[in-house]
Amino acid sequence: MERELPACACTIAGSDSGGGAGVQADQKVFQSLGVWGLSVITALTAQNTREVRGIQLIDPGMVALQLQTISAEFDIKALKTGMLGGAATIRVVERELPEHVPLVLDPVMISTSRHELLEQGAQQDLIELLLPRATVVTPNIHEAEALSGCSSLVTLEDARWAGLHILDLGPEYVLIKGGHLPGDEATDILITAGREWIISTPRYPLTVHGAGCCYSAAFCAHLARGCMVQNAFGLSKAYMHRLVRNAVKAPSGIYLLSPDQEKGNVCIPRE
Repeated sequence: MERELPACACTIAGSDSGGGAGVQADQKVFQSLGVWGLSVITALTAQNTREVRGIQLIDPGMVALQLQTISAEFDIKALKTGMLGGAATIRVVERELPEHVPLVLDPVMISTSRHELLEQGAQQDLIELLLPRATVVTPNIHEAEALSGCSSLVTLEDARWAGLHILDLGPEYVLIKGGHLPGDEATDILITAGREWIISTPRYPLTVHGAGCCYSAAFCAHLARGCMVQNAFGLSKAYMHRLVRNAVKAPSGIYLLSPDQEKGNVCIPRE
């Protein structure tokens, strides 16, 4: 019996040889949420949960060709970017992005093991070229400090002000992830012009590899399914709470997220 292809979501990101982050994690999340995962590889990394031993950026022309080729066949309903690596790749991605397709921008700058994942000087290209194109940008606290220029974000009010500064750079929505804020709860805030939504979940005392990748991939998957942005936020936050609660321990003692098939998610369609 012939089956219809699910909605397509595309990740534009680096490869994680340990399987816990990057394109590998994104594809696991896409599959668990019932969307067809497409991918554009921007970099190869030699990494595990403890360290990044090496990075090889993919030629920007090959990045462009990957995106052109999948766009020629597949109806991409949403995209996300992760590790882009350098200014040349950022410029190519901005040029080749399909028009009028929601974009989740995960501004990957540094790994959990504190390895630089964005070439020096490329941050300005990210800000000027991709932030204005983004439907939602999803920085953690450290990335929010870098993008907003607001240092030492330690409270929800600090995060709100940083989010407003980032909103001025052009994205439609800013999601500040509060996993690195102090407190017993992990509180995230989604901000757009004149409105905000806040969701808190219990904090688990775990060091997790790949959480930011999985969160932005879940957001992308829900947008690909046609969800409104604020609905995608709620679904993705609940999804991440389940993933962290059920995380598995790597040999290093750091935890990895293991997406299972999701059922029963209610999506409020975009108008």
